Amino acid sequence: MSFWKNLANFVGMKQSIDFLPERKQRDLRELVGLIRDEVKDVVMIILYGSYARNTYVELDIQRDFGGGEIQFMSDYDILVVTKRRLGSKESTVDSRIKDRFLRCKGKFQTYPQIINESISKFNNALSEGRYFYVDILTQGVMLYDSGECQLATPRELNYSEILQMAKEYYDSKLHRAKSHYDHHLLDYTKQDYTYTTFDLHQTVEHLLKAIPLVFILYGHKEHVLKFLIEKCKAYTLELAKVFPCDTDEEKHLFELLERSYIEARYNDKFVVPKEVVDALVPKVDLLFNIVEDVCRKQFDYYKQQSKKQLPKERG
Repeated sequence: MSFWKNLANFVGMKQSIDFLPERKQRDLRELVGLIRDEVKDVVMIILYGSYARNTYVELDIQRDFGGGEIQFMSDYDILVVTKRRLGSKESTVDSRIKDRFLRCKGKFQTYPQIINESISKFNNALSEGRYFYVDILTQGVMLYDSGECQLATPRELNYSEILQMAKEYYDSKLHRAKSHYDHHLLDYTKQDYTYTTFDLHQTVEHLLKAIPLVFILYGHKEHVLKFLIEKCKAYTLELAKVFPCDTDEEKHLFELLERSYIEARYNDKFVVPKEVVDALVPKVDLLFNIVEDVCRKQFDYYKQQSKKQLPKERG
């Protein structure tokens, strides 16, 4: 397991981004300033992922099965460690920072992807050997440290444990997704298309949350689908087939689905017609297939790595 390889010799997180081009360094310095301005109790700001490893993709353009373009750029993956978790405020803070950062920047500007964790949860996760957090510790770059807190010593977690945890998370999310999907059928027969859309929103939400849980054992708390889709981009680009948002019609469908989480329950004037539901259902069906396929392949990877670990563990 690559990020466990030198764990015994780990002496501290990297402190410098000098290996990145100057314009990337400027971007990250700007982001640190914006985060500190928006998040008052921040104790650490950590760069992780492809930019921390210096394996980032500047711009990759591929063609989908319909001939359309799928563009991929690596994001600035940033963990903001605070005294207390932001919780429901995370997506709002994330949006404000992005809006301020991307203002007056070009079309192909690298996007920041920000997640938040409390220092206590981060340290607990390290002590438990949660490999997403251990990967951040061993391969990340400390962009800011208030000096108020210390990080725990991580425990090595083997792939058998990772596989078990990932499957438990996946089964839980898939069960909830199927439950909401079944409920949409009931609401549809009652011709309550507005609440049917809410059921579909919940189905999509749980399916999207399953992907990072399987890949990095990390669960996002947000309900905003756009936010969740952004978080899944690092693991699959297939979601662009479900919600391409490349036409006014596609954008309108996604907007109604997004709005239904709040408005279907609390706004009597919010009405979704039957044709919208009929257009959304095939998309949700496709999402089920994509999530199941993506997660199954990751389970297979864990199984292969687990077999490689067995001789070492028995020795």
